[in-house]
Amino acid sequence: MEKAVFFDKDGTIVKNVPYNGDPEKVEFIKGTSEVFTDLKKLGFKLIVVTNQGGVAQGRLSLKEVRRIRSWFKNNLKDLDDFYFCPHFPGGKVRKFSVNCRCRKPKPGLLLRAARRYALDLNKSWLVGDILDDMEAGKRAGCQTILLDVGSETQWKSGRLRKPDFVLKSLEEVPRVISEKARIDFKEVYD
Repeated sequence: MEKAVFFDKDGTIVKNVPYNGDPEKVEFIKGTSEVFTDLKKLGFKLIVVTNQGGVAQGRLSLKEVRRIRSWFKNNLKDLDDFYFCPHFPGGKVRKFSVNCRCRKPKPGLLLRAARRYALDLNKSWLVGDILDDMEAGKRAGCQTILLDVGSETQWKSGRLRKPDFVLKSLEEVPRVISEKARIDFKEVYD
């Protein structure tokens, strides 16, 4: 079985632009490409998992999210896949206004990717900027890394919401994962 690092999108690997459907407005956080390259060399599948509830709220179209997904696949060379949840309970667009299994903090996006890629979720990681991300990762059986970059506003506690690691920078992620996974980071580059 393979292992993966799942990444939240907004606030984690790109600057948060609410309800963005325009690839021209996407700006990667410093070091994103290098982090992906380093993790790919460590043998991880790299998968974005993102809530896009703006679709259900009528603020963003499904076509726009798909265009963003295509843009990511074309511009982040080491990215293996991009999963998104368009749902939001109580949204304006009835078709997407449902209580689904894929909206984080539920683990549906991770579980779907695990089936597709035969992933060992116990050897996989989730990196995000809010505690809902941590809960989704824990529910799926992953280890979790919270990027404490000021995105979390609710701080609702709970056993499943406690991250395994808290980092200040995305650029620290490969080192922490390699140390925890007991992969000699230096050997990979020799």
